[in-house]
Parts: sequence; structure tokens; C-alpha cells
Amino acid sequence: MYASHGITAQEFDIAVLGGHVIDPKNDIDEPMDVAIKDGKIALVSKKINEKRAKRTVDAKGLYVVPGLVDMHAHGFFGVEDGHYLRNSFYAVSPDGFTFRNGVTTMVDAGSSGWKSFKTFKEQTIDRSHTRVLAFLNIVGEGMKGGAWEQDTYDMDAKLSALMAKTYPDLIVGFKVAHFRGDGEDYFVPIDRAIKAGNMAGNIPVMLDGKLEDDVLRRFRPGDIFTHTYGRPIIDTVTNKVKPFVREARQRGLIFDVGYGGASFMYANAIPGTKDGFFPDVISTDLHGGSMNAAMKDIMSIMSKFMALGMGLEDIITAVTWKPAKTIKRPQLGNLSVGSEGDVAIFNIRDGKFGFYDQQGEKMSGTKKFECEVTIKGGRVFYDLNGLTSPLPRVISGVPRM
Repeated sequence: MYASHGITAQEFDIAVLGGHVIDPKNDIDEPMDVAIKDGKIALVSKKINEKRAKRTVDAKGLYVVPGLVDMHAHGFFGVEDGHYLRNSFYAVSPDGFTFRNGVTTMVDAGSSGWKSFKTFKEQTIDRSHTRVLAFLNIVGEGMKGGAWEQDTYDMDAKLSALMAKTYPDLIVGFKVAHFRGDGEDYFVPIDRAIKAGNMAGNIPVMLDGKLEDDVLRRFRPGDIFTHTYGRPIIDTVTNKVKPFVREARQRGLIFDVGYGGASFMYANAIPGTKDGFFPDVISTDLHGGSMNAAMKDIMSIMSKFMALGMGLEDIITAVTWKPAKTIKRPQLGNLSVGSEGDVAIFNIRDGKFGFYDQQGEKMSGTKKFECEVTIKGGRVFYDLNGLTSPLPRVISGVPRM
């Protein structure tokens, strides 16, 4: 992790100086400098001479962490009206919502299926500066809404797995969502998604569905339950987290926030966190119905969980190393030498802040996260207060080094 010898002048492309580094993977929580070369982390050291870098970022008084990984968002923006989150107006264009919040990797959560993924790739993934990865919907058409998502004939494990194996660098797992079947029929998309996950090399499955013991027992260690605090995790008699939910975590199920438009309720989050049940992963479920509502952005959600009593390092873990491990991308979410040169720099503002949920409940907090600078692959894509020297120039809409 630390310096090698024989270094020459200006061998780094960029150095982040004077900040407090939090890197959960490497157990770093102290003032450190970070240098990037050729798009990769090159050095993390107590002191890096600014003359060794072509440009610098003044991070004094700020926190420096790996680029954030938003593990649940919807970026398949398009022009097909009435198609919910698949190639639609209701999804979002990634770059407009990521860098200003420290996010360098967005994982689309099932907007596309095997039939529509290539369109998503050509239209969005290939055209975004944000690193866009994807959970593939088990429905071939993707998250098209309504009856399309109830069509079990369009849930093909083999073709889904084939698409994942064709694009293993982009597809990180499979998604099951919005299915309304009853009885044993309910398990059809789940079983097919798990089959696809096994066929594609044991990649994870994310469920947006029922919070029931027999449902959670269907899943493998490393699979994901999303919208955790929008589901009835609390036993109304004991006001504690239901035992089968804790047992599922002990078996290795990952619990994701997936905040969304109406998938987070203080009625669950307050007693849940008081009972010590904090999320494994903090994510947004970013889309047209959540971006201007109670959710807003990932920094807002991080602030809410700080107000709920979650520790700073645990919050950073939940937006960096934990989601990176969950999607099996160890080159992300950490500042190890050789990892992707993605860095988020933020301050924590002191003040009086109000945090509300979509049901109209509100709680107060005294701390709020605010992104200052975002670096992706060694390039500054966002600088709130001009902390980069020399300042980034924009040519043809692309920040230039």
C-alpha cells in the first residue's frame, strides 16, 4: 500500500493532499495523502510532496474515501413513453446524478433484461462517464412495467445467463422485482433468477419482493434483499426486528436500503436501527419518482443513517467496499494500490437539518454529508468549490486533465 523507491518528479497524475482518509478494506481511518497514476491508485502515504503530481486537490479538513458505489439505481433513460424504467423518461441519465454525489459506479437494478440489455449498453453504458454496471432483470424485456413483468414465459434462465456470460465485465447479477404471483407461482422468477446466477458463475440475485421466511430461505449467501426498510421487518408485538430476518443475515443474505420513492419508512428504520439492524449496503433506487422526493441522493441517505446512529466508518463501508464485494468487483470501493483511481471527497456540515420520509414522518439531525470533489479513473469530474489545482477545464462537455 505504501511508497516504492526511486520516484521521479511529477510521476503522479493527481494527488489528493491533506485529507482524512477512510478506506474500510484497508482499515485506514486517519490523515493520509492519495496519489493516482494512469487511472489507478498509485500511493497512499502520510505525506506526498505536491511537486510529485501534475495536479493536486486540497482536501484539508475534508474526508477522502473510495468512489461511491450506488448498488441500486435506474439509468436506462430513453424515449419510450409508458415503459416504466426500461428505455424510458422515468429513468435517469447517469452522469447528471452521480459525480455531484461522489458516485463513480452506478449499478442499474434490473431495468434491462436479456432482450433489451444491448440497447441499454449502446445507448447508456457506452456513452456514460460514470461506470455503469447492471443487474439483469429475469424478465427478458426488463422493467417495462405492468403485465410485462408478470409474464413467466419471458423469464428465461438460460438466455439470461448467456447474456451475463457474454458481458461479464458489465453484468453483475440478476434482479427479481414486482412479481405478484401467489403460492408456489411466486417462486418461479426467483428460482429462474437463481438458476441463471448459478449458470453465469455464481453471481448474485437481488430481490424486490415479499419479506417472508420461506422467501428468504430460497436465496444463497451473497444474494441481496432490497428495500429493507420499506418492508415489515419489525415484529409489532416486540418492536424488534423479526428473528427470521436476522437469521437470513446470519446465513449470508445482504440487506440493501434501495430507498426509492416510497421504499423507506421511519416506522421500520427507527425501531430497526435501535435494535442494531443497520443496512449492509446503502443505495438510492434513483429514478424520476425518487430524485426530488424524500430520497434525493445518496449523500442525503447517508445523512439519514448518521442521524439514526450509524457510525461514520460503517456508513462509508456501506457505500464503498461492501457493495463492491457484493457485486464481486474487488477493484472498486477501496484505495489499494492498483485499484481503480476513484475517489470521493466530502465534508460533513454541522447545523440543524430535517430528514423526512415519503410517509410524512420527519426526524432532525445535526450532521449532513456534502460532496466536494469526485475523481473517477484519475480524472476530476466534479469540484464544488474549486479545490483542484490547476482547475479542470471542460472541452466538448468532457472534463480534461
